[in-house]
Amino acid sequence: MTSLTDKTVIAATHAQMNTAPVFDRVDPALLGQQMYALIAELYPICRSITGNGVRETLKGLQHFVPLRLQEVPTGTRVFDWTVPPEWNIRDAYVKNSRGQRVVDFRKSNLHVLNYSVPVHEKMRLAELKPHLFTLSEHPDWIPYRTSYYKRNWGFCLSHKDLLALPDDEYEVCIDASLENGHLTYGEVYLPGTTTDEILISAHTCHPSLANDNLSGVTIACFLARYISNRPRRYSYRFLFIPGTIGAITWLCLNESTVPRIKHGLVLAGLGDFGPLSYKKSRRGDTEIDQVAAHVLRQFGPKSQTLEFSPYGYDERQYCSPGFNLAVGRLSRTPHGTFPEYHTSADDLNFISPQALGESFSACASILSILERNRTYLNTNPKCEPQLGERGLYRLMGGSTDHNTKEMAMLWVLNLSDGTHTLLDIAEHAQLSFDSVYGAAAPLKEQGLLKDVFKGSPSNMVEEKL
Repeated sequence: MTSLTDKTVIAATHAQMNTAPVFDRVDPALLGQQMYALIAELYPICRSITGNGVRETLKGLQHFVPLRLQEVPTGTRVFDWTVPPEWNIRDAYVKNSRGQRVVDFRKSNLHVLNYSVPVHEKMRLAELKPHLFTLSEHPDWIPYRTSYYKRNWGFCLSHKDLLALPDDEYEVCIDASLENGHLTYGEVYLPGTTTDEILISAHTCHPSLANDNLSGVTIACFLARYISNRPRRYSYRFLFIPGTIGAITWLCLNESTVPRIKHGLVLAGLGDFGPLSYKKSRRGDTEIDQVAAHVLRQFGPKSQTLEFSPYGYDERQYCSPGFNLAVGRLSRTPHGTFPEYHTSADDLNFISPQALGESFSACASILSILERNRTYLNTNPKCEPQLGERGLYRLMGGSTDHNTKEMAMLWVLNLSDGTHTLLDIAEHAQLSFDSVYGAAAPLKEQGLLKDVFKGSPSNMVEEKL
């Protein structure tokens, strides 16, 4: 990694995050710039579902968080899948008869069909063309294509460059290896006061694509740093894994851990200029589904909540029927709905520090509500308690300044029957969660509310609101 990450970004990030109270919002503009700088450094690395590019990326993240690398050998059976051979690439090109590189891996790692088998041959254009992939509708862009589980080789290039290739003899070289090795993933575990976990997952398997996948990877990294030195109720598990095979591998090797996961977020595509979107878990009515919908409404009317489908990122593995976890996906513009998706146009110009900072704030808000959401029981449920005697109610009415606080207090007292969470109350009253949470605090201090714990008592630790 370069000195920018080692000195400037890390120093500024640590100084800001280590002085902020638990789950208070840090400056999203500053964080956005720092996350953008890290993405710019990771962007040139050629990543795939295995190989040294993944390791290099994960080692870069270790500058920020206590990330442990896990290595799973080739051939390991993981449910219906098998960990594939490890792929590494050193160079690749197509040269014309004059020795000029007309397709050059050194200029863009998207130029190679990811997971291509090694090849070094000479052939005419007609023989080469079936191994060339372009986007005719976007003639200046290079597509991103893979062949993980079918032995093949190929090159991706702009359609404009393909049309400019004359009939000639070309030297084709992909200096790569497919050998027994390992699938590598990174994991950060942050214990809380309960063993109940929140899972944050991001995929690490794409090469030079800024939005998909580096935005999710970087925001997950900064979230882990943000949470790491703070008191927290939940334990947090951050996974930096190759898409599909990585989630399948982790779930297979960690089945005993899975029941502890109570909430989860898959992070992907969080750096573009589109509005925030949240894809629900398979169950559709879990607490994190409700929290995410509540938070996204605070980020503008264009934010959207999407129903679950079995197509997408690793939420489809976490939400497979055998696990059915409460894991949703947070993105901006959903994958596949913007033309830059899986092309060279998903570059550093396609993302912005502002979008990254806002996405981070949305994630932090979701986690903050999950941390603070409680179910209470009104200890004085027969008619309204005398709030004035307890110093909780203004003696004189008329001003609208305190109406929100007072209404929130009345709603909390009325709906705290042991079945409604604070978020339920906020949604029913059409108030912000923070308003309802703020109203509950003095009521609890005065003994008008008591906690209703749900789940295993051994996993629950009573805390001050």
